Amino acid sequence: MTQDQYKVVEVEGDKSSDVVWHQASVSHQDRETANGHLGAVLWFTGLSGSGKSTVANAVDKMLHDLGCKTYVLDGDNVRHGLNGDLGFSDVDRVENIRRIGEVSKLFVDAGLLVSTAFISPFILDREMVRSQLTHGQFVEVFIDTPIEICEQRDPKGLYKKARAGEIKNFTGIDSAYEYPIKPEVRVKTAEQSVEACAKQVVDYLKDNGYLG
Repeated sequence: MTQDQYKVVEVEGDKSSDVVWHQASVSHQDRETANGHLGAVLWFTGLSGSGKSTVANAVDKMLHDLGCKTYVLDGDNVRHGLNGDLGFSDVDRVENIRRIGEVSKLFVDAGLLVSTAFISPFILDREMVRSQLTHGQFVEVFIDTPIEICEQRDPKGLYKKARAGEIKNFTGIDSAYEYPIKPEVRVKTAEQSVEACAKQVVDYLKDNGYLG
């Protein structure tokens, strides 16, 4: 993606000069202290069928069992509501991730560990969200699953439809996926169980002081 494509999204709608940021009485640090852990977004990225939602939910369950305050933002679920007006063009994909980034920031500010399961195919999109958070609050989790495996799984039949030309702009087929360069965590669902993949993410959080 290019900066110009971001500008297309940014200039839509006028911002009022009367809108100011309201300072909350309870601080971000107060909320983290009450929760007993740091707030962060676990950004699961990977191809369709790679296992993003499956691993994200397994991580969420492990963290919940440890007493953490958590939530999962799933790509399909969000497109039923907040992003229901968006398609799958490059510009709409940018706006999809921009909105998710803003929602994720609110969860992080509340001191939660929020997992987001989105293809988010463009590096610039993911780095845009990272840049809006404090250092360490964005944990990129790359679900590194070969497209051949994803296509074999094809849980929603999307690859079959894309190959038949029934779906346009499908990531990995006729729309690019830009692989993460230095993700905080890289898991391989084709080689490990879901539990092992989830444990790898939780261990990263433990080893890096997120869980108190």
